[in-house]
Formats: sequence, structure tokens, C-alpha cells
Amino acid sequence: MILTRCLPLIWLSLLTVCAAGRTLHPLPVKGPKTVKLQLQTSRPYNIAHRGSNGEIPEETTAAYLKAIEEGTDFIETDILSSKDGVLICFHDCILDETTNVASHKEFADRKRTYDVQGFNITGFFTFDFTLKELKQLRIKQRYAFRDQQYNGMYPIITFEEFLTIARDAPRVVGIYPEIKNPVLMNQHVKWPGGKKFEDKVVETLKKYGYGGSYLSKKWLKKPLFIQSFAPTSLVYISNLTDSPKVLLIDDVTMPTQDTNQTYAEITSDAYFEYIKQYVVGIGPWKDTIVPVNNNYVLAPTDLVKRAHAHNLQVHPYTYRNEHEFLHYNFSQDPYKEYDYWINEIGVDGLFTDFTGSLHNFQEWTSPLPDTSKSPRQLLSQIASLVLPYAKA
Repeated sequence: MILTRCLPLIWLSLLTVCAAGRTLHPLPVKGPKTVKLQLQTSRPYNIAHRGSNGEIPEETTAAYLKAIEEGTDFIETDILSSKDGVLICFHDCILDETTNVASHKEFADRKRTYDVQGFNITGFFTFDFTLKELKQLRIKQRYAFRDQQYNGMYPIITFEEFLTIARDAPRVVGIYPEIKNPVLMNQHVKWPGGKKFEDKVVETLKKYGYGGSYLSKKWLKKPLFIQSFAPTSLVYISNLTDSPKVLLIDDVTMPTQDTNQTYAEITSDAYFEYIKQYVVGIGPWKDTIVPVNNNYVLAPTDLVKRAHAHNLQVHPYTYRNEHEFLHYNFSQDPYKEYDYWINEIGVDGLFTDFTGSLHNFQEWTSPLPDTSKSPRQLLSQIASLVLPYAKA
């Protein structure tokens, strides 16, 4: 009798799932191999920050493959350029911290000092090396407290190699490239025909079939967010592509690299009203959303609420599992932090160094239905769970 009364509700739930505007997908291991499972859009996006770099050195093929294996929705990368104008995946404008460049005596005379966003930075800059020279280097782990066994194993990869990783994934995996230091790149690298760094990024994306507005059919086939800390770059490429863009936000006291504004100014309602013509969301440093004092999080600001009021998504960065990064409120438990940001703050995506832990948390707390099964199969499965209680 109980089961009979429940059936209409069960059917209604199934119809809701099947008719929902946001596409769902099961875990990567499920479903036929010949048909790629679609990107899930029913819960906050799991964004693999430089790949699964908490486990494997950042921005390497292995880090991106690990993130895909662990269930990420998007693989994120930073785009810089070599001396000969080839786009590469690398975070810092200098090679010193995450490569073995210092051990290459043949490059000892390449060390330079340049002005980078108002600071004199000395080191080995990517744009003083050709791609062939950069390929001789090997990546190492950024943080000493992380696994060091992979140091020296992986080379710098090109942006095109990164796109191939996403294309060859066993399911639909989005990409989340950052136009990194565009002012610096345009100062030191010259492309034929007077093209800019931003032009080369968009050209490469189009070459690999990326485009389409957010949640369009074309976008869902090859999901993409383009991000940058430089608002003028995002405005510029809005004339080149309709792909969704995200404005990154640093500490609110910091100036942008391309305007005379602070990030406090560009998080105002007036600025949101302007920038929403060009972007679909913002990517703030998480401490700009929830201030921190003595390693304790304080009361959250209204940044997320105001961004949502302007129909902007919010994808904060960066979530890391180690105690060096976890605030005391979360009792050294990354799942508590995920729960706070997803269920209390209400963000739409999270940049994480530990893709697997975020994926596991979401599967345990808001699992995605197995859409490889028909509604009849789903009903049968649900009925098998309800029937014992109905008989009781």
C-alpha cells in the first residue's frame, strides 16, 4: 500500500530528472565506452586547479590525467608564451620555483629582472626561452610538504597538448584556461601580423572546435570557461568568441594589472553591472568572500549574494587539503570546508588542488543519478529499495 502511494511521487521525480535543463552524468566508469558521458551541470563544478597538483606536479600531463581519473568537471591551466610565440601551460612567469632550470648550466646567463605588475622580479622568464629549450626542463612539486617522488619526471606541455588531453578523455571534460599576465606577454613576445597574446589563445581554442555560449549545444560538447585577472583582456576577447568568461579577483587591496582600479572597486555593484556584459562569473580568492583573522574564518561578506543578484556565477580559489591551508574552523577536515562553501556560502564551482576529495565529497552528499539507465530501470531500482519497507 505504501509503495502504491509512493509510485506517483517516484514517477514525478523521474520526470523531473529526465526533463531538467541541467544535464547529469554518472561516474566516469559507467556507461558505454563508445558514447562520451556529458558534463554534469547539476551541482557546483569541480575544477582541477592546475590538474590534481596536490598529488602530482602542477600543469603536467600526469596531473591532468589524474584529475580526469578522479572525476573532475574541468581541468584548469595557466597560459603563457615561449620566446618563439608558442603557448605553454605554466603558472609563474619565471621558471625558478617549479622547474629544474637552475641545474641547467647552459641557461645560467638567461636570468633577467623585469617589471611585473609594479614589482621588480628576477629569475628565468618563460619568454626568454624557445619552446625547444623549455622542453629540456622538468617540473617539480611547488610545496616541500607534498609528495616529491615525481620531481624531474615531466616536461612543460604546450596549450595544444593540454587541449588534446581534454579531447581524448573518456567522457566530456571541460577546460578552464587562464590568460596569464597578458600585459607582460604582449610586452615581450611579438606575433606575426601584429597579433596579441589574446588573439593567439582564441585562435587555438577555435582550431580545436571550442566555442558557443554557456550551456549551448556547442558548449556542452566542449565545455570551456576563459578566465583572467585582466578585465581588459576579457573585454577584448568578447569580440573574438562567445565562449563564457570569468573575471578573476585577487585580494581586494591589490590593483589590477591592466587598469588603475583595485579589486575592491571591481567588486562593486556598479562594476558588476558593467562587466556582466562580458563575463558569466567571477573567480575570487576565497578570503575575499570570507575574511580570515589568525587563521579563523570570520563572517562572510555579501560578495556571493551580490554577484548572484547580477546573475554572475562564483568560482572561488583555491581549496587545499593540507593543514597549512585549512582554517581552524574546519578542524583540519577538508570535507567540512567543502560543506561550508557549497551549502552555506552557495558557490557555483570550486578550484581545488585535490580533485578526488572534492569529487568524493560531492558523490557522498549529492550523488548524480546513473543516466545510463532508462526511466523504467530507474523505477525498478527505486522500487527494489522501497519494497522491503512497504511490506514491513
